[in-house]
Amino acid sequence: MHPLYAAWQRATHRLVGRSHCHSGHEHGRHEHGQGHGHPGHEGHRRWFGGRCGPGGGGGDHGNGFGGEEGGGFDGGAGGFGVRRPLRFLAYKLGLEERQVAELAVILDTLKTERAQAEVDQRRTTAAYADLLVAETFDGAAATAVTSERVRSAQRVQEAVQAALGKIHALLVDEQRKRLTYLLRTGTLRL
Repeated sequence: MHPLYAAWQRATHRLVGRSHCHSGHEHGRHEHGQGHGHPGHEGHRRWFGGRCGPGGGGGDHGNGFGGEEGGGFDGGAGGFGVRRPLRFLAYKLGLEERQVAELAVILDTLKTERAQAEVDQRRTTAAYADLLVAETFDGAAATAVTSERVRSAQRVQEAVQAALGKIHALLVDEQRKRLTYLLRTGTLRL
């Protein structure tokens, strides 16, 4: 934890009393259904969107990254590195209405292909488990399962390549430069 953040947190807790984030109580209520009674505590909660601490996660009320279950910084980003890739790209690249509509179709196709790959992953994992349960290991069946995994990954890569080609045709030069920057810095993932 950054020293300045720790100092800010201590100062805030002194002003509003013991934070509900660390008290083990449900947000804003004790076991008996009464509020904490700390002056200014409600304003503290409102500042954080009704949740504990920056990002809305704190104590045992979520994972600390936006307060959503699902883990990681992307919190269900669907593999793009950001939660709402269409809105994010429309803002960062300065897209026009027409471009936003076309990009929505491209991203939806990519999302569908990735979802199918997740289904294939679960199915092949189950197939591997079935092979391990059997009395003898069937090497030919294991090879078939592995081949299916490779084909699934290849379909996703082909979908990403097709999406990149369509996105390249959709964007103007300045927008492509901005997108390149987002990819190279790791802000956006494909």
